[in-house]
Amino acid sequence: MGTYLNPGNRGFIEIRNRTYVDKTGLIGQINETIGTPEKLICISRPRRFGKSFAAKMLCAYYDKTCDSSELFDDLAIAVDERWNGGYCQHLNQYDVIYLDMTNLMGKVQAENMISFIEDSVTEELVLAYPDLKVGNAFDETLIHAVELTGNKFVMIIDEWDAPIRETPGIQKEYLRFLRTLFKGSGTTDKIFAAVYMTGILPIKKDGSQSAISDFQEYSMVFPGAYESYVGFTDREVKALCEASHCDYDKMKFWYDGYLFSGTEPIYNPNSVMKAVRNQRFRSYWTETSASKSLTTYISLDYDGLSKTVAELIGGGEVAVDTYGFANDLVSFQNRDDVLTLLIHLGYLSYDDEAGRARIPNEEIRLEFVKMIRRVKRDDTIRRVRESDQLILDTIQGKEEAVAAQIERIHEEESPLHYHGEQALRSVVKRAYFSYGDEYMLFEEFPSGVGYADILYLPRKHSSLPALLIELKWNQSAEGAIAQIKERNSPQAVKDFGGELLLVGISYDKDAAAGQRKHSCVIEKYDTMETAL
Repeated sequence: MGTYLNPGNRGFIEIRNRTYVDKTGLIGQINETIGTPEKLICISRPRRFGKSFAAKMLCAYYDKTCDSSELFDDLAIAVDERWNGGYCQHLNQYDVIYLDMTNLMGKVQAENMISFIEDSVTEELVLAYPDLKVGNAFDETLIHAVELTGNKFVMIIDEWDAPIRETPGIQKEYLRFLRTLFKGSGTTDKIFAAVYMTGILPIKKDGSQSAISDFQEYSMVFPGAYESYVGFTDREVKALCEASHCDYDKMKFWYDGYLFSGTEPIYNPNSVMKAVRNQRFRSYWTETSASKSLTTYISLDYDGLSKTVAELIGGGEVAVDTYGFANDLVSFQNRDDVLTLLIHLGYLSYDDEAGRARIPNEEIRLEFVKMIRRVKRDDTIRRVRESDQLILDTIQGKEEAVAAQIERIHEEESPLHYHGEQALRSVVKRAYFSYGDEYMLFEEFPSGVGYADILYLPRKHSSLPALLIELKWNQSAEGAIAQIKERNSPQAVKDFGGELLLVGISYDKDAAAGQRKHSCVIEKYDTMETAL
């Protein structure tokens, strides 16, 4: 077993020694591409979403220098009828070239990286096959190896985009290296049975096209047939929660929310496993290097970005055009490029059919709330201060001030889109967007007879009251309060035990000129009545 040639199965052995969620269906998907024009695959997903686990699994499966049957015989690739037809055909049948680009960048100076890769792989090939003829170029050496052994390579490149992200100065040389191996179909077909690249970003664009156009690309914008391998599926998380006695509803609230058109909800796998092992629900995203970059991106000076971020934090969805993104961390042209990057980084969930993005779950929303206070743009600072003041005014029962601020937020909306309680809900959530330090947001929360429109429930460390908000369109705020009581909506916080404020917010589209269209009524509620 080598470092870059045939690394063996030891990495996957360690993975299987812990609680393992079976993702070997990915192998079945790749096996179906072997011997076809679709054999070059690039899958991008965020940090801590299992990219390296998948790479180690593939090494263990394809590497011909080890016997991995005991690692796979009880997994889906061996027992699921969709995949087991090709299971033995490809198990441990190939020479594997494995490149961990992040690891390589820590070993060698950037300008020497390509020559280091070529020399290191060649050296290990000669050790494995002493009769190998070394060519004048790296791809020629690989062709000679295939001719000598009668066996094509499976190549696995983990964190393929690390040089693009971290050392832009070698970008041209690096892309040239990849083109040499994968651009010319004649060379590629002679050398490779399959190629699997994974990273955070899709392949860098060269103008409007991919710089390595022969790859089949699957990303957080469009994961295609690989969507169930982006993270943990809902069924997988339910099984984990049952086995580990974790609260499934809390797991869903904290880590779910990545939605794709063809599969069930997808969860952040790293955070789910940490919650299971620690038996604690919190943001584990902070422990990733990705969290350090959010402030930089939401601070960029593009029109509408500050307003968009406020809407996202408030629980809204925003339209995003993902097509102009250049697939790097520097070539931003507009707000859509920034939002597209945040989708690839896992900060936003994207609905490809609707072309809209949103914050996926509580974990990521906390990161946004924490980072938005570090942004130095004047309009962002103003929005945060106004939202903080609105929360304070609500707690202090300043009904006129609350109504006035909701009115100001409403005026930023297009009148064409403000025509019902859903639009009113959007405005209210945006107005309260800075709540995340102290509150958790619940919408359409089951309570009594029906649902509470919006519930802001204090976190355990907070001494603030709960806010139960009912919205009315062309009806009175007093009527909203009455409905809360009639439906026994305070039942939603019967176990809270702290102070509860009932907040009725209404909008009168027919209010006379010069009169405020919004009104607000705030009333303290004795939670002891609910408990009784």
